[in-house]
Amino acid sequence: MRNGTLGGIGILIGTAGLVPAIALAQQPAPPPASAPAAPAQTLAVPSADTTPMPVPHELLQVKPGGLTADQAGARAAQTSWMAKASMEALHSAAARVDGAWSAFLPRLSVLGKYTRLSDFTPPPVSLGSGSLVGTSAPAGLIPGGTPLYSSGPLNFSFPFFVLDNWLLQANITIPISDYFLRTNQAYSAATHSQEAAQWDVVTARAGSEANGRLAYYAWLDARGAVIVAVEALNDQKTHLRDARNQFAAGNASKADVLRAETATAAADLALEHAKNLRDLSEKQLRTAMHAPDDEALLPGEDLDAPLPPVQGNLSQMNSEAMTARPEIRSADANAAAAEQQVRALKAGNWPVLSAFGDGILGNPNPRYIPPTNQWNTTWDVGAQVTWSPNDAILAGSNVKDVEARVAAIEANKNATRDNISVEVTEALEAVHEADFAIDSSTRELASAEEAHRVARELFNNGRGTSTTLADAESELTRARLDLLNAHVSARTARIRLEHALGRDAHQGP
Repeated sequence: MRNGTLGGIGILIGTAGLVPAIALAQQPAPPPASAPAAPAQTLAVPSADTTPMPVPHELLQVKPGGLTADQAGARAAQTSWMAKASMEALHSAAARVDGAWSAFLPRLSVLGKYTRLSDFTPPPVSLGSGSLVGTSAPAGLIPGGTPLYSSGPLNFSFPFFVLDNWLLQANITIPISDYFLRTNQAYSAATHSQEAAQWDVVTARAGSEANGRLAYYAWLDARGAVIVAVEALNDQKTHLRDARNQFAAGNASKADVLRAETATAAADLALEHAKNLRDLSEKQLRTAMHAPDDEALLPGEDLDAPLPPVQGNLSQMNSEAMTARPEIRSADANAAAAEQQVRALKAGNWPVLSAFGDGILGNPNPRYIPPTNQWNTTWDVGAQVTWSPNDAILAGSNVKDVEARVAAIEANKNATRDNISVEVTEALEAVHEADFAIDSSTRELASAEEAHRVARELFNNGRGTSTTLADAESELTRARLDLLNAHVSARTARIRLEHALGRDAHQGP
């Protein structure tokens, strides 16, 4: 591992050559051999503190039991509100499947009814002119075959009404034609919708897991940036101390000291800004995982650890993504559900054939004439065919509506495929670029460290300018940040590639 490791993991800022330079700065720099010693000068400038700050390497040191990206992603997926909302949608889809299955059962209905009729005396019923007159037979029953004749008006009455009416009726209806034209299609549509809802849950969890892992590396990136900012501030403090010494020796101008003062103040502000970003990134990570504020978050991954190379070419990855991405599978299931809905709606163009049966227990039973104040049982069975032109017209408009939705789903699915193809390409290129950046940034940092060491020695020996040293310090800080960002980007690019390929999609609620 090279000089200048960050927190023991060798990813950021080197201090190679800095310690000798600091030791050199602690002694008054001798004037050039060819020039006489300059008289001491005074400078009325703010007295900035030039004591180096301790570099917080522990911000990126791996701790036993520390948090890893996979752990952060798993917790984010488990506690995601988006995933919870998708789960509730899945429960709703499952309930619709149960409702569609119940349509296969014959429809059974039971009616219980009591009616109290108002009391009144019914009028007599006339059967014609005259009256019934018996023969001279003795009182009692009239023997069979005895002729009757009318000799006057014939009126009589009997109770047509029972005031207290009780009725128990059971009915069963079997929609025979719906089993072939509507019910099975509706059930199939409901099951496809449930499948789509399951893939929506997978999509939500995969997205939350990826976001949790990205938030983790953003948190490490922000913590590393604090280390970079502290080392940059220490470089500026050292530069300021050297500039004061050189000014006192007559080898630097007042402008050199003032510029060093300005750069130190700017580095101090940059450190405060880095600390704020660190706190914000930690809050974002806690929010993604829904971790309490009193839970200690410590790094559990070494950013300097080598990463496995990415296998496969772009064509293979595109094929993998098209079959694995849950968004496409959800769209496929939604399209299948809509197609089954079209088939079910087309049943409205056809007559409905049903079989039915009724069982009646009534007091009085309405089929008994005249009514009697007693319980009697009757039943009936039959079949019927019904058709309404209104249903046919409504079915036609509904079919067109759902067919349009099917076409829209297919169009959106194709748009999703295009977007995924671009997403895979971008993610793969980002992986290649980040891997290359690690190597190039490592060389950049080594060069920047050496350039800074040489510029500082030249400045302290009166052979270099403060501007050259300031430029070297800026290049060193940028190189440190570039290497930090390269290590983080290499990991985040792989997360995005895995997500683009659908490898983080774990099926099942």
